Amino acid sequence: MQTAKLDKRELILAKGAAVITRRGYHGTGVQEIVQAAGIPKGSFYHYFASKEDFALAALEAIYRPRLARYQQALSNPALTPVARVLAYYRDLEQHFAQQTGAQYHCFIGSLSFEMSDVVPALGEQVDKILAESVALLAACLQQAQHAGELAADEDCSNLALFIANAWQGVLTRLKVSNDLAPVSAFVQRLERLLTP
Repeated sequence: MQTAKLDKRELILAKGAAVITRRGYHGTGVQEIVQAAGIPKGSFYHYFASKEDFALAALEAIYRPRLARYQQALSNPALTPVARVLAYYRDLEQHFAQQTGAQYHCFIGSLSFEMSDVVPALGEQVDKILAESVALLAACLQQAQHAGELAADEDCSNLALFIANAWQGVLTRLKVSNDLAPVSAFVQRLERLLTP
């Protein structure tokens, strides 16, 4: 019984997040979320106190596994630290090349643009997720520095923040233009930035 309860909650989170990603937080009502999940409206309130509560839970449900995959990719012992970073973003480039325009949209980007200043709890959650991502990248870049792949005077924390911010910009461009050129340009520049 507990598994079925979790499965339904996860279904609502996945389907509802997809709707919010496409339509935005304000453009999505609880009715659209439950329709996408194929459940009665009352079921939504069994799992979530409000749409804001849902959005916070969706951020955690979507990005906790993504952060775990990022950490795994940046810890791959078969590759050098710089090769790990480049392989991760090259894989993302291939991933986006296989998607349609509607799938380019970024849940965290959609929420942060629309809601960070309106609902402080969402802004704080987005900041926390992005900060964790930057910390993972900075740790990998520090390993690259110790391995002699980056200059000894490189500020790895600042470099990680720059790369993360640039990637968020790429995701914004994808949403606006439905064009893969920003991803390719990002990967090419990242290769030049990290290759001595």
